[in-house]
Amino acid sequence: MSDGAVNLLRVVDAHIGYGKVEAVRGVSLDVAENEIVTIIGANGAGKTTLLNAIMGILPAKGSVLIEGRPAPDTIEGRIATGIRLVPENRELFATLSVRDNLLLGGFLVSAAERAEGLDRVYLMFPRLQERAHQLAGTLSGGERQMLALGRALMGQPRVLLLDEPSLGLAPKIVQDILKTIATLGAAGVAVLLVEQNARAALEIADQAHVMELGEIRLSGKASEVAADPAVVRAYLGLGAG
Repeated sequence: MSDGAVNLLRVVDAHIGYGKVEAVRGVSLDVAENEIVTIIGANGAGKTTLLNAIMGILPAKGSVLIEGRPAPDTIEGRIATGIRLVPENRELFATLSVRDNLLLGGFLVSAAERAEGLDRVYLMFPRLQERAHQLAGTLSGGERQMLALGRALMGQPRVLLLDEPSLGLAPKIVQDILKTIATLGAAGVAVLLVEQNARAALEIADQAHVMELGEIRLSGKASEVAADPAVVRAYLGLGAG
């Protein structure tokens, strides 16, 4: 966390389970404004589970604080505080147009703010403006990810949770998406990024956590985590993505 930055998201001692199976144990982390924090780890480490609990989709023991205040218990309440989740499967409305998907993302803001938001998203992703009247279900994988991210941004989020935004995308599209995420952090949004492409995530993140078997095993500045020999061997070695 940089000097003077406001801590927008704090997770304290989170324990999350599915029935009797505890998938996440004792996880704590902070994300400040103007900061990108990444969580890297193998499949099954508990990363998506953690994001879903922060969003209120899954129940959790422990605390989730937004700007120092306890987050509401409901998904709707957390959305109202400025948290947005871009899930791994994107969850677009396939039979609606690109424009209508975007407008739905701004359902809590005023009509004027939705119009301004639409202009910002189109400026960020010109391809979405080109596809504005095309059905979301007909978009390419990269376009769907742009739309999912754009829809979240329509709600003017303070905290943005991103689950595997590069999954299944071509390398050039991955670069474009991650470059956009980097600009969001610089613009004051607190970004919590879950990403299996560890090398790419560590390049744009300020802080990083390595999650294994439901626990955070290593934390620090992203540059320091990237230099850790164990991280290099497990996630950044030859052929690692």
